[in-house]
Order: sequence, then structure tokens, then C-alpha cells
Amino acid sequence: MHQQTGIAFTMRKLNFLGLTILSLGISGVLFSCQNEQETKTEIKSDAELHKLAQKLSHKYLITDGHVDLPYRLHDHMEDVSVRTEKGDFDYVRAKEGGLDVPFMSIYIPARLQKTGGSKALADTLIDMVEKIASDNPDKFVVVSDPQQARSAFENGKVGLAMGMENGSPIEGNLKNIKYFHDRGIRYITLTHSKDNHICDSSYDTTQTWGGLSPFGREVVREMNKTGIMVDVSHISDKTFYQVMEISEVPVIASHSSCRHFTPGFERNMNDDMIKLLAEKGGVIQINFGSTFLDSVSRAKGDEIWAKAKEWAVENKLDEDDPRVWDYMIEYGREHPLNSTVSVVADHIDHVIKLVGVDHVGFGSDFDGVGETLPIGLKDASEYPNLIYELLKRGYSEEDIAKICSGNVMRVWQQTEDYANANPGESHATVKIQTH
Repeated sequence: MHQQTGIAFTMRKLNFLGLTILSLGISGVLFSCQNEQETKTEIKSDAELHKLAQKLSHKYLITDGHVDLPYRLHDHMEDVSVRTEKGDFDYVRAKEGGLDVPFMSIYIPARLQKTGGSKALADTLIDMVEKIASDNPDKFVVVSDPQQARSAFENGKVGLAMGMENGSPIEGNLKNIKYFHDRGIRYITLTHSKDNHICDSSYDTTQTWGGLSPFGREVVREMNKTGIMVDVSHISDKTFYQVMEISEVPVIASHSSCRHFTPGFERNMNDDMIKLLAEKGGVIQINFGSTFLDSVSRAKGDEIWAKAKEWAVENKLDEDDPRVWDYMIEYGREHPLNSTVSVVADHIDHVIKLVGVDHVGFGSDFDGVGETLPIGLKDASEYPNLIYELLKRGYSEEDIAKICSGNVMRVWQQTEDYANANPGESHATVKIQTH
């Protein structure tokens, strides 16, 4: 749900990019299957591609690996069954864009690792997601497996899956993994902006564990056995490689992009990591935040973050205080720095050129990256713009169906299947010292 250099909620959402012009206009394109062996091609006009993109966005189930709605509502409650004044996601915009199964991020700020309250906040946010569905049963339904997700789609409802961003609510007790599975959590991002008791963070330079902690290794194994996908977004490179050695099932990056376009930005995945992720059957879900998309945007975003940190010091606030985030949003409005939907497609292209079409999906970070969303992907209504970009580049309907949801649904099902065949054992309460 959030990003950047070390702070929890604020830094992860600080992608502010330069306003550029969305190039959507071409008079005609070659529409053909990515499969090189297929020779049949069809020329479609730009208008026809736009129309086809709209059609496909509703024909195929679309999942999104990371939507930060719960924490947004925790601060500013709104009725998301109607079009909302704020934010990037609500029922109306989801239906317009064809978003069918967004993973609601149960985001836990890193500061709670020190003050306590991680598990309590997780429960509060899960309760909120459940209430959205129970209050609007004609529009939303909580889903906890691929079959329920497909059923929601077939019945015209938005299926609310849940992933937990930051494993700190496990609080040193392996039994809490099953607890959160029972509550509907289907992936856990092992940490967020700071090292925690499970592993090291890509935003933290402390390198507390040199990757996974001893307890973190047990967490990964227990997640496999329990049926919770391991999310490698936010973790350090060393942690990633250790997870890949331990996990018996494919893993996901719920909201990461390609480091190829942002050299030095560890929060994104480098080419070797993407190759290993794919070799093990996993999926990277591309983050839409502009500072995840290109180096110019990253540099400008870093400038904005430096300004926000100065403001925090002047006002004697912690870096992850919500008021600092509000300051950054306002500053970002005054200094717009946004990328474009075509650059998101560039990241998808890059993954496919590296490892094929079976290992990429969408992980927008809607409601998590604020004003930094790219032109053409400003909210949940605009997925057709991204599908249009893929059509322009010659992707087939089969390719698009995989990118929209097929790849993620496969990993989700594999995780379920492994857990059913290798159920977790009953653990005595394991309490460790957290930090």
C-alpha cells in the first residue's frame, strides 16, 4: 500500500511525476497474437482498438494486486458504494473500468512495530472490508479463493479479496498466520518500510537480519502450508532470494515494477529477480505509481520527499505521521509530476520480453500513491486505457486475459492446492522479541 525510502505510509506513496501528454492517437495498428508462430493479422483503426479495449475490460476478469482503500477509509470514511469525492477506487469507477477482484490492502504502518497495535489495526481494517460487503450485498462480496472470485465476476459483483501489507500483525506468533487466513487474508507482504521481526525492508538500510530472520523462515513455510501467498514487494534483495529458496509454491510481487527503468531503486525488481520469480512460477504485478515507472519521476519524487521531511522536522512530527502525507499530497498538486499509461505498458512489455506473458499482472497501488498516478490511469475506471495500450502493441486476447487475471489466479490456485495437500501443523504459541 505504500512506498519509499524508509517511511511507512508516507514514503511508499510518494510517487510524484511530471505531467506529460498521453499519446493515444494512431490511425491504425497491426493487431496480432504475440505468438510468433501465428501469422494471421488484422488491421484495426485507433477507434476500433479503443472500442475493443472497453469490451475486453468487461469480458475478462480483472484482478488488481493492491488497492489501499481500507487505510484511506480509516482516515477519511466515505461510502464507496457510490462515486466518491476522494480516492481512486469506488464501486462505480470499478465497474466502469472492469475491475472485478481488487485485493484490499490491510496496511499496517511500520511505526506500530514499536508502539504496538499492529494486530488490532489489521482486525479493524478487515472488519471494515467485511462491513462494506455486508452493507452492500448487491454490489460487493468478500472472496477468499479463486472459485469465489470467479463467482463474483459472473454475478456482476466486485469481489473484495484481502492481502495484508506488512507482516508485523503476526507479532511473533505462528498461530496468527492461520488466524489471519481464517479472517480472509490471502497474501502477506512480509514487511513494509522498515525491517520487522520477519525480514529486512528494501527501504531500510539497517539490514537487521541480512534477509529473513530465523522466525521469518518459519513464517514463509507456514504461509505455504496455510494457503497464504507470499508477497515479495517491499522486501530487500537478500530477503527475496532467501524466500525463493524456501517457498515451495510460486510467490507474487503484489505491487512492484521493473528496476530496469529505475536503476538503484531496490523497491522495484531487477531483471535477475524477475527471471527467478518466473522460473519458480510467480507473478510480478506492475505498480502504477509514477515514481515506480521512470528515473526522472523518481528523482522528482525524492525532491518532494526531502521537502516533506524538512516540513516534518520543522513541525516536530514523525515521518510517517498522516499530516506529513497530507503535506506531500498538497505539495504534489502544486508541483505535478506524472508519468503516462504507456510507460506502465512499457514495464509489462519488459517483463514479457524477459520471461513471457505468464508472469505479469496489475498491482496499481490505487489509494496508496496519491497524486502520482500516471495520466491515463488516474483511477479504477481507466483500465481500458492500459488494455488499449497493449492492443496497440499487438497483444492477443489470450495474452490480455492472462495479464488481467489469469496469471494471478493461477498462483492463487497453486497456493490453495499446496496448502490442501500439505496442511500446517498445530503450533504451540511462539513468542519472540519484536522490534
